[in-house]
Amino acid sequence: MENSTPWLLKIFFSLTIILDSSSSSSSWLHPLASISMAEHRNYTAISDFRVLNRRKLLKCDDPNSHLKISVDPNSSLSNEEYLTVTVSGVLLPSSSDWVAMISPSSSNVADCPLSEAYYAQTGDLSDLPLLCQYPVKAQYVKNDPDYLNCTKRECQESVLGKCVVATCSGSLTFHVINIRTNIEFVFFAGGFDTPCILTRTNPLDFTNPNMPLYGHLSSIDSTGKSMRLTWVSGDEKPQQVQYGDGMSQNSVVTTFTQDDMCSSSTLPSPAKDFGWHDPGFIHTAVMTGLQPSSNFSYKYGSDSVGWSNQIQFKTPPDAGSYKLYFIAYGDMGKAPLDSSVEHYIQPGSVSVIKAVTDEVNSVNVDSIFHIGDISYATGFLVEWDFFLELINPVASQVAYMTAIGNHERDYVDSGSVYVTPDSGGECGVVYETYFPMPTSAKDKPWYSIEQASVHFTIISTEHDWSVNSEQYLWMEEDMGSVNRSKTPWLIFMGHRPMYTSSNADTSVDPRFVNAVEPLLLQYKVDLVLFGHVHNYERTCAVYKGECKAMPEKDANGVDTYNNSNYSAPVQAVIGMAGFSLDKFTTDSNSWSLSRISEFGYVRGNATKDELYFEFVNANTRNVEVQKWQSSENGGEVVVVGSVVIGVGVRVGAEEVELEVGRGDGIGKEVVAVSSQGGEHRIHVATRDVVDWFRAAGE
Repeated sequence: MENSTPWLLKIFFSLTIILDSSSSSSSWLHPLASISMAEHRNYTAISDFRVLNRRKLLKCDDPNSHLKISVDPNSSLSNEEYLTVTVSGVLLPSSSDWVAMISPSSSNVADCPLSEAYYAQTGDLSDLPLLCQYPVKAQYVKNDPDYLNCTKRECQESVLGKCVVATCSGSLTFHVINIRTNIEFVFFAGGFDTPCILTRTNPLDFTNPNMPLYGHLSSIDSTGKSMRLTWVSGDEKPQQVQYGDGMSQNSVVTTFTQDDMCSSSTLPSPAKDFGWHDPGFIHTAVMTGLQPSSNFSYKYGSDSVGWSNQIQFKTPPDAGSYKLYFIAYGDMGKAPLDSSVEHYIQPGSVSVIKAVTDEVNSVNVDSIFHIGDISYATGFLVEWDFFLELINPVASQVAYMTAIGNHERDYVDSGSVYVTPDSGGECGVVYETYFPMPTSAKDKPWYSIEQASVHFTIISTEHDWSVNSEQYLWMEEDMGSVNRSKTPWLIFMGHRPMYTSSNADTSVDPRFVNAVEPLLLQYKVDLVLFGHVHNYERTCAVYKGECKAMPEKDANGVDTYNNSNYSAPVQAVIGMAGFSLDKFTTDSNSWSLSRISEFGYVRGNATKDELYFEFVNANTRNVEVQKWQSSENGGEVVVVGSVVIGVGVRVGAEEVELEVGRGDGIGKEVVAVSSQGGEHRIHVATRDVVDWFRAAGE
């Protein structure tokens, strides 16, 4: 599909001619915002903080000699710290006083370009930028309740024993991670709209800016015998991953520069300019000689720059084996672990990753699939570090597989299907560097992988999918070659959905549906997972907007699809992992069976005979491990996704044991069933599982 003319830029340049030039330059926004608030939200979002670096930096008329800003601890920084930043000596505390954490980008703070148009992509055309680098995060000092009340009063000057000059102070906590470059804290007056600098700290350095950090795993094939590890370091020399019983592999080192970012000579992107932050060096190494469905340990780094902790990880099952347990979600992003505001905040991300971490630590999760809109850095590159740090507890233990979304790829004149600036100029380069998937080539981010009884086909909705395009032909070949006796379940994943009850006019591209949906039916895809829309929605077995089959309720109220008589795919939107939730704008779609606007994730459990799929609300994260007797030993048959009935509980030393027929395990939802040492174990969640279904194969 040929890309359309870059209409966004054309609209911008034509509208700048006809807009009222008398508008205040410090408040009016990019003309695109007046056309489409929704589009502009995806562009950079409209908030006072997000257009901060386009505010005119005023001169603070404050001769206060008592004013100070300090940091505790005031020493070299470790890889993760919570710092206390205190402003003191303040004569008149104001609700508009604030503190920013900044870090160098490509320029000195005091040396910024003067061109208004140069910063148009922030959405604000004021006279001068505030800082050359975008502030990483900021907090109003009023977050300390003692500040405005001047509870911490200090006398600065006395006359005849009477205090004549008293000042106030306030303290803030900032969560800081190792981003390799030094950081400073700057105290401002005037709020985000009319900021002026009052004082600032000296630069703080990290103890080891070269430290290897944020290691995350991915599968490279369907054997389960090799795993790729990717990590970040400030050092460009090759490092090692040491794993298993004395095995090791050297890293391949890469990075990207400002010249790799997409931009325009007349309208530079955030990634190209003020959002740039040095990414350091990205290391990758492939651990070979592993065994599928097995546990190993590893560490990465070198003697010269240091080593990570020893980490336990699990390999996924190989293609054709019996059982798979996976987690999937889209649109996660990140949120601050303090009270700061940041460039782009996805409020549900922290609760979801905590719930997923709990599950990975409690149950034998094999893989995680994150299907687009990964970090939402959108050209403000330091936020990739914060995202990698957020997912590290799970991505370091199991394969973290990804698909590309609009906020990783789309940009004008970059070859993306959709001519929007949603990536902020990253245009897929940053994503593919941090998350190398088993693709055929750069900027062809589609691939397939098989784990146990499931064949996963992962596509890019941001690249050409039109009939007879390269990706389309690959989809035909990939799905047409699936051996359904080896991997009977076919799951199709991408970012932009085909069906949604939330603003479908802007969320669904009918061209994409018309081109690709027939392939799903032709190759008998069982389950289709998309993101982009920020909620959870599940369909009937649907094709061309019509239900071809409806599920039946089993004895426990579980929706059951009988795929021994295949009719059409079941589709689900799973973009509820972090971004602010979308409401459902219609309830009249007959194909929509379950609609939930809550933060969470989905989990799948597949054998060769059955596939179970559940939405999990992330608000409650407790998981209990219990024992159950299966039908093989004369007990009750238990299926994942059902509700425990008629069981009894006696508490042992470390776990709960269940006996058929008595007790209070009733109503708890079954997560997984496994066998060990002749005993049949059932994993039961107290987490709020709101929606689940199962599909039975032949």
